[in-house]
Amino acid sequence: MIIWRDGVVENVRGTWPGAVELEVRITAGPSEPASVAAGARVMALAYPALVGTPGVGDRVSLTCNALARGLGTGGYAMVAALPDALPADPEPGPGHLVKARYTPLQPMVLGVDEQDSPAHGILAEADDLGGMPVVVADLHSAVPAILAGMRAEAAAVGSPMPHVAYLMADGGALPAWFSRSLAQLREANWLEASITVGQAFGGDVEAVTVHSGLLAARHVLGVDAVIVAQGPGNLGTGTRWGFSGVAAGEALNAAGVLGGRGVASLRVSRADARGRHQGLSHHSTTAYGRVALVASDVVVPVAQGEEVTGWDSEIEAEVATAARELVDGSTAGHRLIEVPLAGLDAALAEVPVRLSTMGRGLAEDATPFLAAAAAGRWAVRLPAGTA
Repeated sequence: MIIWRDGVVENVRGTWPGAVELEVRITAGPSEPASVAAGARVMALAYPALVGTPGVGDRVSLTCNALARGLGTGGYAMVAALPDALPADPEPGPGHLVKARYTPLQPMVLGVDEQDSPAHGILAEADDLGGMPVVVADLHSAVPAILAGMRAEAAAVGSPMPHVAYLMADGGALPAWFSRSLAQLREANWLEASITVGQAFGGDVEAVTVHSGLLAARHVLGVDAVIVAQGPGNLGTGTRWGFSGVAAGEALNAAGVLGGRGVASLRVSRADARGRHQGLSHHSTTAYGRVALVASDVVVPVAQGEEVTGWDSEIEAEVATAARELVDGSTAGHRLIEVPLAGLDAALAEVPVRLSTMGRGLAEDATPFLAAAAAGRWAVRLPAGTA
């Protein structure tokens, strides 16, 4: 189940909040697979909060499953321990939420919703989001594009930039620190805070469930809107139901039962080689059309005669037809909302992080980012308190 290797750090390639990227030489292990054989140099990632801060010359214990299998987002060797330089014990303090439970690196954190939290009294009876927009997306890569749409709309109407929190569910990466784009969005002041829920951890705020995380965003952080998506590295199996993005429908349910305004960001692509993800992905039709059981706004991007880089009438018609079928076939009572794309191509070009989904950037396939930006635009257009 786990491919273990020993190695020595030869170079510290870079850091961002919560993570250190390393070049490690494998010092021991079988000759196969060659990518992690003795003598191979591999990219590795360490989370200092879990294992300490590695430096050049340190011996490291690595787990190499994703790297050995050639997986994309997860293609690092992961530092499991610094055997000769174990970190000091953490200072005693409040907090008893255990994340990644019963795994060797289970962290204990202070949850915003637990009894030791200063916010516990606020959340003890909290039960209403007051119409706060909750934009839900299948993929983590949609988050910066949704923010771009929000900010473009705010700038267009002369309103203040929205205060937005990102709620990271546990369908992908568990440590929020894995996401370099999340760190960059925080640094650029595009995000107010991150919230990690379920088994995910490492956010500015920890919470037990999507529900309590949303309530914390509203009543503790006081943000204007929340974006919900799994962390990087979603899981799919090529089956109708075996994909982690199913949770996007459950997130809309959480927003709805708490009196929020759910906004469904469609997963769209014109370049994905897999038929199930061309046009409108089956992830969206399944999660929003069958899993979501409360009414939400399903945002359909439209050019309205404007020239939008990376968008054309063919993809627009295909997505619009599929979205109509999604809404008509659902029992949730979804609202189909057409949102213009004018100016969003320019807004995406100014995003302070690298836009990439499934290895394709904005130049290779702009459609997923435009669809996400349209959802962000609609979230800002919503009148306050319109659950």
